[in-house]
Amino acid sequence: MLKQNEFIFSKQVVRSGTSIGANLEEALAGQSRKDFIAKMAISSKEARETNYWLRLLRDSQLCKNIDYTNLINESEEIIKILTSIVKTSQAGS
Repeated sequence: MLKQNEFIFSKQVVRSGTSIGANLEEALAGQSRKDFIAKMAISSKEARETNYWLRLLRDSQLCKNIDYTNLINESEEIIKILTSIVKTSQAGS
């Protein structure tokens, strides 16, 4: 059961983590400012979800020898950047 839980958590990190980049790419090709903002907001939400899964992995101690502190700090920086982009873009619309 332990390995299955590790797989489920890790799979969620990969899913939400790769969704950040996919939505950023879509935002850059946005057809309008509104479309750009919507895709960037989705990226921000996915970054928050990724941070959540990383914290769960850390707290569950399912995966050893991983620097969760660094990963979580990096994900929080990504969240801040994306949130700032969304807010700035909304203010300019």
